[in-house]
Amino acid sequence: MTKNNQYWLLKTEIGEWSWDDQAANGGVSKWDGVKNKQAQKHLKAMRLGDLCLFYHSGAKARRVVGVVTVTREWYPENDGDGGDGAVDVKAVGEMRRPVDLKEMKGDEGLKGFTLFRQPRLSVVPVPRNLWDRICEIGGGFEGDGGEGDGGVEEQDD
Repeated sequence: MTKNNQYWLLKTEIGEWSWDDQAANGGVSKWDGVKNKQAQKHLKAMRLGDLCLFYHSGAKARRVVGVVTVTREWYPENDGDGGDGAVDVKAVGEMRRPVDLKEMKGDEGLKGFTLFRQPRLSVVPVPRNLWDRICEIGGGFEGDGGEGDGGVEEQDD
């Protein structure tokens, strides 16, 4: 990982695309279907190697459950749907402990997180300090190179 990596949160309804779906077939998938212009702008800003928190949304499952990395930057889709596009992501690892939305909202270290201010936005930038705190709360993620440190420096691509 380089100092220029960015961090993101990608939201998905568990019934539409779950962590189990993502982890299957080698963990690679196309992240598409984003209609909101601000969320599309965030997708377009993603770069190879950026890390993303995989977040289950919906009434029963609002939590960070894993981490994916960007393996292909924004590309237009061929369905002629007015400029829609996608990025490809690959599963890095499951959170050692899922981090629930309620728990995040109650954490002083996460005050001001865009996820709380714009809860309907499906792609959210995550400042490094907030990324580190979420990973700390969740005990890190499989593939982070540590036992619960939440660090990403040792993570392999």
